[in-house]
Amino acid sequence: MGPLTDVTYYAHTSGETGEWHKLADHLRAVAEEARSFAEQFGAGEIAYWLGALHDIGKINPRFQDYLQALADGKMARKTRHSIWGAALLYQVIGQINKDDGWKELALPILGHHGSLPDGGVAAQSLLEFLEKEPAALPAMKSYLEKTLLKLPSLKVSPLPALRRELRIRMLFSALVDADWLDTEQHFEPGNAKARKGLPDLALLWRRFQVDQRELFSDLQAKRKHDTPVNRSRREVYEACLAAAFGPPGVYRLTVPTGGGKTRSGLAFALRHALKNGLCRIVVAIPYTSIIDQTVQVYREILGDEAVLEHHSQVQVPEHDEDQSPAAVRLQLATENWDAPLIVTTTVQLFDSLFSNRRNRVRKLHNLAESVIVLDEVQTLPPELLAPTLDVLRTLVEEYKVSLVLSTATQPTFEEGRYLQAFSGLEIREIVPQFRQYFERLRRVTYERRTEPPTWEELAEEVHDLPQVMVVLNARKDTLALLDALGKDQDAFHLSTLLCGAHRRVVLEEVRRRLKEGRTVRLVSTQVVEAGVDLDFPVVYRAIGPLDRIVQVAGRCNREGKLSHGRVVIFEPAGGRAPGGPYKVGMEKAKLLLHMYPIDALHDPEIYREYFRRLYNDVDTDRKGIQGYRGTLNYPEVAERFHLIDQDTVAAVVPYQDGFERLTEWQSYPSRRAWQQLQPYLVSLYRREAVQLEEEGWLIPISEGFYRWEGGYDPTRGIVSALRDPADLVWSQKTPRR
Repeated sequence: MGPLTDVTYYAHTSGETGEWHKLADHLRAVAEEARSFAEQFGAGEIAYWLGALHDIGKINPRFQDYLQALADGKMARKTRHSIWGAALLYQVIGQINKDDGWKELALPILGHHGSLPDGGVAAQSLLEFLEKEPAALPAMKSYLEKTLLKLPSLKVSPLPALRRELRIRMLFSALVDADWLDTEQHFEPGNAKARKGLPDLALLWRRFQVDQRELFSDLQAKRKHDTPVNRSRREVYEACLAAAFGPPGVYRLTVPTGGGKTRSGLAFALRHALKNGLCRIVVAIPYTSIIDQTVQVYREILGDEAVLEHHSQVQVPEHDEDQSPAAVRLQLATENWDAPLIVTTTVQLFDSLFSNRRNRVRKLHNLAESVIVLDEVQTLPPELLAPTLDVLRTLVEEYKVSLVLSTATQPTFEEGRYLQAFSGLEIREIVPQFRQYFERLRRVTYERRTEPPTWEELAEEVHDLPQVMVVLNARKDTLALLDALGKDQDAFHLSTLLCGAHRRVVLEEVRRRLKEGRTVRLVSTQVVEAGVDLDFPVVYRAIGPLDRIVQVAGRCNREGKLSHGRVVIFEPAGGRAPGGPYKVGMEKAKLLLHMYPIDALHDPEIYREYFRRLYNDVDTDRKGIQGYRGTLNYPEVAERFHLIDQDTVAAVVPYQDGFERLTEWQSYPSRRAWQQLQPYLVSLYRREAVQLEEEGWLIPISEGFYRWEGGYDPTRGIVSALRDPADLVWSQKTPRR
């Protein structure tokens, strides 16, 4: 590399204005933006250094030649630039201070075009670079002097190992988001402008109050406001408003199913955020099927533009420094959660919190100064609770987060023998007198069947009931019962074999039939257990974990129109169930149902006992994640932490205009195009997808993302993942070979 001259260096080729993006302008803008993000958690000056040095390697003449070749439409050889700034920081901070404080700065820069590396091996990579490129250090220092890019004084305060691991991850998030936002401003100023103008929390709260007054007036007009159910819902709502004036911290919202938890929880979050000067609300829900209903409720109250729904992820190639406009547009299609209200899945939230990929981690800094509502919190996998709870506590204590643990079946995180993360942590009850509502809202009687029915016997019994829902443990079981029901025109099916748009249509039809008193028999997996507003007189539930049983009971006599509904607990002959903690929970449920009378299912204390037993019998850090976090081994943490242990891929299905939406996204991969495509995705296990791709049923689009080339049944959805495609008489297409 030759000596540095007075030439102008560029970060990117020409954007919409035709102007090239000057490197000095880019570094200053990213530094300022990253600092503004990280100031929320006391790391603004560190983030400024990150922004100022992240792309300084673009002064390399080879990189400038690469940009020119791109502009000329020629074949361009990629040139790695991210290691330059990391090497500078390693040399300046690491060698002077003789410690590893350089990692807070070097690791985010080293990974900002790919993923956070292993802190234990990064030093070797940086040393090798410095030996190979001896002129790089003086060139970078000279550039900083010539551009007058002044760096503030910097002190990296030491933190305990696990808290340091999260701080570096949050700094990485602030850098990546600032970098992409400034790049977006250059290439896509229209997109950058579109990010502005979202309603703030104060406006959302005013809209909520208006809607709440209208709801109560409507109930009064219909003389329904004083029913036991609606009286309880109003009292829960008022308790949420009162608790919202508390300080930031950890809160529990314990409300029986049908107690108005969705609306009241939103009221608490809005008022609490405004009272404490918090920036946004993140609602995390365990199942994508529940998101549909929750988002619909929120949008009806607050307006369509008020809610960001995010539960799938654009796949961006990793370790790729491609700066072509097409690659940049793809990067800009990912979400950064810069919105007042985000509804996402617990998978999206926690897999991002433990990921090392830039596209997933980008949004994390926006969790600072937020309210995080974990809906149906009892669904968190027990074998991952130690790292999960540790990160949650750190968010509360270091990042000004208020955490709401929301469910009818509260787990005992602070009492488990192996759950030290929440030990000694104050948890405030939003509804202190929650037990009285479990008694007041008792709307069902439970029955326990001792003899396992066959699918044919169960189908015969179900066929004699005009309105009934059967919830089973596995997708294959739902198909087996549908087979046994034969050509029952009143039978409907819900599972993840159906895309989200299809599930919405099914739910609408089921609700319509229930309201009109028409015959409807719904066969479903656990996707209806929580947050789905259904009201059946009779519900059958295959034996499962105890919390799952009571959740599905909330879909029975939900509005209290009957003296009582019936919930039948049974164990189907030949039934399947997921392994791991789900199976452990099922065995614990069988034990407790044997020890206690069936009426004990109405007492919230039995669920505390259930979770105590469950957590004491499960290794809450079974994959050893905490150890890898302590050594800053980000790739290994990301590899080991998956909220859903089975790796899945997404496939676009030919339901309604799903393929048209796919074509739009492929033509121009924007944020809006991806959001419109999400309802037409079905998740498949990766191991099944490999075989389906070989057989021609899946056409790859990008990593982990496919187009489905088989048929799509109006009742069963996509089922080829569970059967031999040659046996699918309903399939409309011939697979490609």
